[in-house]
Amino acid sequence: MAAIIITKNTELMNRVIEEIKTCFDPEIPVDVWELGLIFELDLNDESELKVVMTLTSPNCPVAESLPAEVENKLRLLQGIKSVELKLTFEPTWTKEMMSEVAQLELGFM
Repeated sequence: MAAIIITKNTELMNRVIEEIKTCFDPEIPVDVWELGLIFELDLNDESELKVVMTLTSPNCPVAESLPAEVENKLRLLQGIKSVELKLTFEPTWTKEMMSEVAQLELGFM
């Protein structure tokens, strides 16, 4: 499942995605973007960013820290006015949501 990306500013959105790729689940050596944990990115004309993400499990040991890390890094990104992050568990994350890069890295391909 690829993230839904809504924006007119592709340059800023590319920087958003690159910043997200610096966030890792400490138990899995793959970033949250490649893991498929980001469901939606919506960057409006006022540079306000909305993020919908999930975790590999509701009982994930980093359930509090990982979303906060993503949100905090995006807040510091030059050009972003505000960030609203929503954590969801619908749909439930599955390994099929990972990119081919992540599947290769983790030996699923």
